[in-house]
Amino acid sequence: MIELDSFKKIEKYDESSMLELIESFPDQCQDAKCIGDEFELPEKFKRPYKNIVCTGLGGSAIGADLVRSYIAGDSRIPISVNRNYTLANFVNEETLVIVSSYSGDTEETLSAYREALSRGSDIIVITSGGKLEKAAEKDDIPCLIIPEGFPPRCALGYSFFPLLTLFAKIGIIKDQAGAINDAIHNLRKLKDSKLGYKVPGKDNPAKKMAAEIFGKFPVVYASSDHMDAVVTRWRGQFAENSKTLSSGHLFPELDHNEIVGWENPKKVLKECVAIILRDAADHPRISKRMDATKNILKRDKVKVLEVNSSGIELLARIFSLVYIGDFVSFYLAILNGIDPTPVEKITYLKKEMSKA
Repeated sequence: MIELDSFKKIEKYDESSMLELIESFPDQCQDAKCIGDEFELPEKFKRPYKNIVCTGLGGSAIGADLVRSYIAGDSRIPISVNRNYTLANFVNEETLVIVSSYSGDTEETLSAYREALSRGSDIIVITSGGKLEKAAEKDDIPCLIIPEGFPPRCALGYSFFPLLTLFAKIGIIKDQAGAINDAIHNLRKLKDSKLGYKVPGKDNPAKKMAAEIFGKFPVVYASSDHMDAVVTRWRGQFAENSKTLSSGHLFPELDHNEIVGWENPKKVLKECVAIILRDAADHPRISKRMDATKNILKRDKVKVLEVNSSGIELLARIFSLVYIGDFVSFYLAILNGIDPTPVEKITYLKKEMSKA
């Protein structure tokens, strides 16, 4: 962990300044809240819908996933997230489709956008520009413009907070201003007191966890109630920032199948570490399952790390776990001796797909 306290060590690998983007995330969230507040929702969208579908990929989809997970118990209608070229058959003129592509050039999202148009759905676009913005302008579709220039995974604040505010304006949830302000305040406190680079390793849980994960295969577990998208975020950040493959599953389902799989292949399991994300509002029976599962894994000599959310409101607690995961993935990248920002395989895939 000592090397994670050395800015020279970090600077050597963090050539694209990922640390700066992560540490400025609370400011991004504040800016994103303002963008959402200032967006003028046309009156025609303030009507009853049977369902809402958010369509996007990667960093543009995770914001919608987190919104869906956060408001799961409060939304008056079903909300789903689509990650494909096509839309489900139930999408029609009574569906609101949120089309989110940070770059505006994601081919799957552009395809889903065209399909939503053909179905007669109401559409709202969230993007920083590209082909999607041009298409929305041509088709007279409301477009919520967010700042450009970020790696999509680093624009989570812009994909989440305007969408959450938009849902409040539509009327499917209550106003979220208080919860958003609380979440941003909690993020600032976490950065300054626990997670940021300036907090030494001995007092920094993210640096400690990165050191314990280094060279291992992380398996991330959490409750399905409100933390399913957080697991998705951790896995995505391990992959893109740390260039580390990981796995994840959710309670209680994992206790009905996956827990038995922690027996083979034995050589692989020796290199695994289980990470359990916990929240104060986890269902009591889920908490009991987490304890029992931890005991089973420890009995089989599997290293188990636990991460507790922090904050009063649910939104603050969700984002506390997201932020911890972002820092852990960054510090792990430094330990891996790589620049967290480039995603060369994704760039290659996009070039190959553009040839067809």
